[in-house]
Amino acid sequence: MNWIQLTTTEQLDSIKEKSGQVPQVIFKHSTRCSISSMALGRLERATVPEHADFYYLDLIAHRDISNKIVEIFQVHHESPQVLVIKDGQCTYDESHMGITMDEIAAQVN
Repeated sequence: MNWIQLTTTEQLDSIKEKSGQVPQVIFKHSTRCSISSMALGRLERATVPEHADFYYLDLIAHRDISNKIVEIFQVHHESPQVLVIKDGQCTYDESHMGITMDEIAAQVN
């Protein structure tokens, strides 16, 4: 799994723009949460779809970015949470044990 680290709010503009050509996936991870660690482990062991960019957001270090995601993509905050962004919009979001690579793959195809 080749995560792109999401560390600035400016990257959200790029994600929104790139989502017009390639689906963008954001995984919001709490480094203090065992459920989040389980979800991350499941994603990292799975086969990753080739036609999507995957971003990793450390919620503890970058809560401001998570808040901006809520504002830009009109989603509620959860942790862990995965978002699929297509054509500038969040078309899918899931949290906790509902996070699976199979479901993400179905959404980006």
